[in-house]
Amino acid sequence: MFEKILIANRGEIALRIHRACKEMGIATVAVHSTADAKAMHVRLADESVCIGPPPSAKSYLHIPSIISAAEITHAQAVHPGYGFLSENARFAEIVEAHGLTFIGPRPAHIRLMGDKIAAKKAVLSAGIPCVPGSDGSIATVQEARRVAGEIGYPVLVKAAAGGGGRGMKVARSPEQLAEAFSTARSEARTAFGDDSVYLEKYLDKPRHIEIQVIADSHGNVVHLGERDCSLQRRHQKVLEEAPSPALNAQERAKIGEIVAAAIRKLGYLGVGTIEFLWAEGKFYFIEMNTRLQVEHPVTEMITGVDLVREQIRIANGARLSFTQDEVQFNGWAMECRVNAEDPQTFAPSPGRITEFHAPGGLGVRLDSAIYTGYDIPPYYDSLIGKLIVSGRSREECILRMRRALGEMVVGGVKTTIPLFQRLLKEPDILDGNYNIHWLEEYLKR
Repeated sequence: MFEKILIANRGEIALRIHRACKEMGIATVAVHSTADAKAMHVRLADESVCIGPPPSAKSYLHIPSIISAAEITHAQAVHPGYGFLSENARFAEIVEAHGLTFIGPRPAHIRLMGDKIAAKKAVLSAGIPCVPGSDGSIATVQEARRVAGEIGYPVLVKAAAGGGGRGMKVARSPEQLAEAFSTARSEARTAFGDDSVYLEKYLDKPRHIEIQVIADSHGNVVHLGERDCSLQRRHQKVLEEAPSPALNAQERAKIGEIVAAAIRKLGYLGVGTIEFLWAEGKFYFIEMNTRLQVEHPVTEMITGVDLVREQIRIANGARLSFTQDEVQFNGWAMECRVNAEDPQTFAPSPGRITEFHAPGGLGVRLDSAIYTGYDIPPYYDSLIGKLIVSGRSREECILRMRRALGEMVVGGVKTTIPLFQRLLKEPDILDGNYNIHWLEEYLKR
């Protein structure tokens, strides 16, 4: 097993990885910007290295500094967490070129799934159902009109190198297509340096359901069921739950088996998530995330599987510690992403935390790196914690989440806790009757 791992990230995910390492007897190296010198993962790690000033491009995204930190501390492996360099194939290659182990998929799979057009072709050939759309990128409005006429309106123009909702535009008629095409290409060029776009059939009120998979280097692949991530704002997930209130056991097993078989066929290594739109009982592939997901704790809560621990073991060449037959789904779990934002306007609210109290009790987990006196920097994502609860049933889970939200105190800054307190009283949420557009429509009321 590795003796020392460098954690190439910050915040709650860096702390999550640190904890898994310590439970495995592995020493940790924290890297940090000058803005994060007093961060919790830096305080708890066995060693820490400052890798640059606050801007991410000069610190957490600066590959030479991260590699140098790994070399001077004699780390054997690098865990990228999520975000930053976690899905950067070139970074994975550089890590390996320096004799280090990248705790994640092979660079070729990261690169493949980072290209949405190539990814769609790959999973389609592996047996995963996809949304009807163009066979590849589309260069002209005329070609876009031809494809849209074949699959029918409304259509979605999407950036081939996209993510996070950028470079995505809906056209509900031929008259809207030219503008959607032009705007999507422009956004894609600005955000990703690549203006390639493609077309897909736009589903009006689907759910966002994703399947968690994990594969080792010995040909073993296991799925860990689904997560429902349909509560979104601007294509960013807000609340997740597992299992999905829309699926039954038969549907869960069927799509899980399809995904596991496809991952095996692709020769994938490590953890990954296949994301789908689900409508009228059918699954349509959106993308694959070749990393640990923000919402991975809800899967851990209902399966008892430590995904980070398995990541580390697999990267070290070990077999999965369990088989598909040994996976058991117990009860329900939910995660609320608590951000330092105004709950009405969603404007960021950085600043000093003057008071902090974490909720507790049976079935309550808080993944957070904040503490009283901590200064939330204005340079990074506003996520300050993930409140995850589990219960024997969905009703029990919701009641426990309400109670936990009521206990959680974060003073000195604004947070989205009040938003979740409102949401968990809404009849549609209580009934599990929502889709990917529900939250944005709710916020307009």
